[in-house]
Amino acid sequence: MALSVIGAGFGRTGTMSLKLALEQLGFGPCFHMMEFFSAANGEALKARWEEVAFAANPVDWDGVFAGYRSTVDWPSAAYWRQLADRYPAAKVILTVRDADRWFDSASATIFSGRSSDEELAKRTDTWARMVRRIIAEGTFDRRSSDREHAIAVFRRHNEEVRKTIPPERLLVYEAGQGWEPLCRFLGVEVPETPYPQENTTEKFKAKRAEDAAAREREAEGATDSG
Repeated sequence: MALSVIGAGFGRTGTMSLKLALEQLGFGPCFHMMEFFSAANGEALKARWEEVAFAANPVDWDGVFAGYRSTVDWPSAAYWRQLADRYPAAKVILTVRDADRWFDSASATIFSGRSSDEELAKRTDTWARMVRRIIAEGTFDRRSSDREHAIAVFRRHNEEVRKTIPPERLLVYEAGQGWEPLCRFLGVEVPETPYPQENTTEKFKAKRAEDAAAREREAEGATDSG
């Protein structure tokens, strides 16, 4: 199954909502960072993407995206150029938002806690090694907490996509625009249901707190059983 839609936008630009929207429109399954934690084969996906992160040879993108029809968010957004070349018939969607609001959201969620540059540098698990290589180092030069630097990277990335992908193949999209521009671009009917609104900063923080509590319970259980 070749990719039909390639998401080029950074995380925290409405990518989770776009994933759900694409799947509702028939362009699923859609790969997204959350697949590492929600998919039944999450551990295999982590191992697959660690290989991508440290690949010395050309990447087998068909194998990487086996079973998926579209992809959004990191880590694939870091490879938008390679994917656009590999799948010339695929349409490209660049999700965008105000740069300062993007940084505030990212700083409060994906650039914080166990995913901060400092914490990622200490971790040795497969997912952390991949994220450190592709995002923390490869995208932000380990300066994701530097507001000026991160925003400059964000803006430069968006401009590169705009300059590289032909206008007829590219949709620059903000989640607040709803279904109409997305459906028009993809050539499908507009659903009667509202456009998905998922993974807000508040929901992200709540999920992270829930996961942290679960890890604590697991640790306590291991101690008690020992």
